Amino acid sequence: MVTITNAGLSELLWRAGQEEAGHRRQALERASRAARFWSEEASDLADMDRSLTELPNVGPWVGAKIHEWLDEPPPIPEPPEIRRGFLTLSQVRAVLDGAPDWEGSPHADLQMHTTESDGSLPLRGMVEAAREIGRSFVAITDHSQGLRIANGMDATRLAAQGLAIDRLNAELAGQGDPFRVLRSIEMDVLPDGSSDMEPEALAPLDLVLGAFHSQLRVPHDQTERYLTALRNPDVQILAHPRARMFGKRVGLLADWSKVFDEAARLGKALELDATPARQDLDVELARLAMRSGVRWFSIGSDAHSAAELGALPFGLATAALAEIPGDRILNYRSADFVTRWAAELRDARAGSV
Repeated sequence: MVTITNAGLSELLWRAGQEEAGHRRQALERASRAARFWSEEASDLADMDRSLTELPNVGPWVGAKIHEWLDEPPPIPEPPEIRRGFLTLSQVRAVLDGAPDWEGSPHADLQMHTTESDGSLPLRGMVEAAREIGRSFVAITDHSQGLRIANGMDATRLAAQGLAIDRLNAELAGQGDPFRVLRSIEMDVLPDGSSDMEPEALAPLDLVLGAFHSQLRVPHDQTERYLTALRNPDVQILAHPRARMFGKRVGLLADWSKVFDEAARLGKALELDATPARQDLDVELARLAMRSGVRWFSIGSDAHSAAELGALPFGLATAALAEIPGDRILNYRSADFVTRWAAELRDARAGSV
């Protein structure tokens, strides 16, 4: 008999909600959204004769509807592209529990935000939160000046943050703590592939993530935009490459083989953004990138709060399912390796311009 996963239930619940009105519709839509974050499969609870109301946002009426589907599985509708290819938390836990080295080995978080842009905690708060959950080092990647809606930093504020990070690293070193904070940024890459920051402002940084934040719903091919961005000598990591968001936008279109071939040729890294609503690259594109010869990958929680740091396993599970070796993921290297890699890449690209 077919077993319906939480992903299938999420889609069934959503579509059932579209046939209801009022509080019933709201209940089904809430359950649909929550199903993506149930840590256990609903089918497993049913098999153990546990009540489905143990699951968040499942009351008796919604639970009864789920039981009907589990007892007599209907055809599972293919989600529209805007909701397709996203892992659920129960899938993530199954993957990582079956391969414990992914979480058991020391690893970093290479994208997070503080109150210097649109985060909810100051620098020290985010660093302490990441240390407490066992990250080996972190990159602070607040937004750059072009993204005003996210309180992006200009050159003066970026330099001041860099000095604060230097002081924090010196304090940690003085305490004998090996934890390290990288001076980084999530820089806005403009539609023409150029940077929104001057090279002089970026030069002191350990790592630069480049990301698209505008014109994200254009319906035509964006391959040339990607190629130009990858050739930008300021950028070492292309962050959340497709720029998709669950239920909101499908992301940009491109000839991904060409994009990944260029990333491989230039030695640039691609990010696996672990934000559950992003999961970008997804498993399918991550596999294609690896087959295309991309050497380096980066995983970031893209956290804007302490709680969101816990999203990193979504990126780890993506890497595991895409069968990316750990030695090709920057998070599993040392902070010294990452800074040296970025410096060598930057120097090589600058020398070729």
